[in-house]
Amino acid sequence: MVSDNASETSAWLTIPDLVEVLDETPGRVRRLLDERYLIGSRRNGAFAVPAIFIVDGRPLTSLRGTVIVLQDAGFSDDEAIDWMLQEEESLGRAPIDALLAGHKSEVRRVARTLA
Repeated sequence: MVSDNASETSAWLTIPDLVEVLDETPGRVRRLLDERYLIGSRRNGAFAVPAIFIVDGRPLTSLRGTVIVLQDAGFSDDEAIDWMLQEEESLGRAPIDALLAGHKSEVRRVARTLA
């Protein structure tokens, strides 16, 4: 259900999808959202999270700190998601691809310059 391909950014997971993929209760999924381990959007009607933010049945571990840096820079959730999924010239790839490759310090350094 969740692609391992870092370039697969079009799949989105609703709360019921997240309950299934994460094997958690709806309350726990909402807590992960409230605590910024995941972020989502209501772009297409129902609230959903980009599937690429889930790795091996868990939220990507480096996502939370990166989201917090982006929030500190004044980004809304929608803006943070857009930034994560679109190619960032200074990284030479999308920030989510860099996070998936283990380059969280580089991504957060760039994110801090956006404030």
